[in-house]
Amino acid sequence: MSKTPKVDRQREHQANERTFLAWLRTSIALIGFGFAIARFGLFLRQLNFAITQKETPVNPWFNSENLGIFLVVFGVITIGLAAWRYNQVFWQIERSDYQPQRWGVWLMTGTVMILGLLSIPLLLLRNHLPSRPSAPLQPQSRDFEQ
Repeated sequence: MSKTPKVDRQREHQANERTFLAWLRTSIALIGFGFAIARFGLFLRQLNFAITQKETPVNPWFNSENLGIFLVVFGVITIGLAAWRYNQVFWQIERSDYQPQRWGVWLMTGTVMILGLLSIPLLLLRNHLPSRPSAPLQPQSRDFEQ
């Protein structure tokens, strides 16, 4: 028994929806990572200030906050492009003239690779937090009534 064209088309639409959901998860991850990177960089600066009581100089262009904001924006753009591509593929399936396009995959791959490479210097060249001098342990005395 051969499959009917209607069943084939339904499977193609389901595959299209799964692909869209994968892009949705990717965009949520990008937004989440961006938020975490931006906030963690701010946390490290505040922690450094609390320990040293000195402001940490920050590069105005290349810092974790800007990288985080860029990741959030990139995640939002990603979901917009994914929705556009989902709709485009939907109508191609309906017209039976699906045309695969690889540019989106290459664009996402290149951008994530560039962002990953940009994050390496932030990890390696960041100001290391000075260790707080530890106070010597002093025995605690308790006065017991006898």
